[in-house]
Amino acid sequence: MKCCRVVCDTAQGIAQCDVHLRAEATIAEALEAARQLLGEEAADWRGATTGIYGRVYSREHVPADGDRIELYRALKIDPRSSRRARAARAT
Repeated sequence: MKCCRVVCDTAQGIAQCDVHLRAEATIAEALEAARQLLGEEAADWRGATTGIYGRVYSREHVPADGDRIELYRALKIDPRSSRRARAARAT
């Protein structure tokens, strides 16, 4: 058995829970367990990019005991485009 923390950013703030999994469980299985605890509306459980400690991993990856599994929201604005637009307005 292993324990992982699942964290997602919601409109109401950060939602997180600890899930207890079998040793060979994948990120996908951890997300399914977290969805049961946090609710369907908490995150884009099927479409969001996933990672561990800020590094992107596929849903087939097997996390280690104690890992923090994160669901990432899509950015509404590309940060590079936004930075370029601000720089162009400043000149």
